[in-house]
Amino acid sequence: MPDLTLVPVTSRAALKEFIYLPARVHAQRPNWMPPLYLDEWTYFNPRKNKSFSYCDTLLLLVKRGPTTVGRIMGIIHRPYNARTGEATVRFAHLECFPDEEAARALLHGVEEWGRSKGMTEMIGPFGFSDKDPEGLMIEGFDALPILVTATNQGYLPEYVERAGFEKKLDCLDFLIDLEKDIPESFPRIYERVQRNPAFRVLEFTSTRSLKPHIEAVFHLVNATYTDLYGFQPLDDREIRELAARYLPLLNPRFVKLVVTAEGKAAAFIVGIPNMTKGIQKAKGKLLPFGILHILSASRKSTQLDLMLGAIHPDYRSRGLDVLMGWKLILSARAAGIRTFETHLVLETNDRMLAEYARLGARLHKRFRIYRKEIR
Repeated sequence: MPDLTLVPVTSRAALKEFIYLPARVHAQRPNWMPPLYLDEWTYFNPRKNKSFSYCDTLLLLVKRGPTTVGRIMGIIHRPYNARTGEATVRFAHLECFPDEEAARALLHGVEEWGRSKGMTEMIGPFGFSDKDPEGLMIEGFDALPILVTATNQGYLPEYVERAGFEKKLDCLDFLIDLEKDIPESFPRIYERVQRNPAFRVLEFTSTRSLKPHIEAVFHLVNATYTDLYGFQPLDDREIRELAARYLPLLNPRFVKLVVTAEGKAAAFIVGIPNMTKGIQKAKGKLLPFGILHILSASRKSTQLDLMLGAIHPDYRSRGLDVLMGWKLILSARAAGIRTFETHLVLETNDRMLAEYARLGARLHKRFRIYRKEIR
């Protein structure tokens, strides 16, 4: 068998190979969903992705003879490490064919690079932030993926573990049946909470009406996610960029914002109709007709993917989860939605786990973040 060679990505041609390699790895896997390639070219472009300006990065391909058989990204998030006192190098975007030696070579390449820069722990998969796909799927391979979750092959966790990595943290994904799982008490609790004049729910019927509130949502993320593992607060520029990036994808009917009597954002929840089959049909390409496939799948979907949600710490235990949750359920049912699939929840997030348990949510998928000492 030909020898393995690690090749740093230093050209546009090599980056193209890096971006499109997963399509070859998963060519025979019906449940795989390609990324949106327009986003991929932006994400991996240092001139367009600000994260490159404050993170050390390494992109590697591994070749067996002349054939590329895997890829990986290494990230040292300097601001996060400084804020938390960690000396951590992250690996992300790991993909390879069923070739354990190739996976081991890629992981070793990032490990050696991180050690050379003074890092003492390696974790992953974990990208620039918790908004990127995190962890490797270890349960739920029969289910269709959703946006911003991993879509790895089943052999990859085994390769990572045999390379000396152990579990650091699991992330959980739940499914909620809107007809069977919602407690009968939910609407009664809503009626009681909505009589409180201190809060009201804003609902939206157009992108134009939603646009002025999007940045407030991300500011609320900053105030709410500070204790979650891997979270790094967004600066004003990142908030504007994320707002511009996600606004076109949102259906305003499925965004609920709770504000105080003074108009201050107190809580929000964002869902998008599942568009997996549309992205599959479009093969990850928006142009020339891919966007039509995606929009069509979104309109026909009976599943809503919950992308983000938060309640400001000052207003927790005030029933705001029910206030906006019941409004979202009503909008979803009116649109023919039958199920919610949740965003990832850390297994240490007891508050959210209790909330989903109250809704009768069923564990759907499990993703694992790994760690390894590299002193």
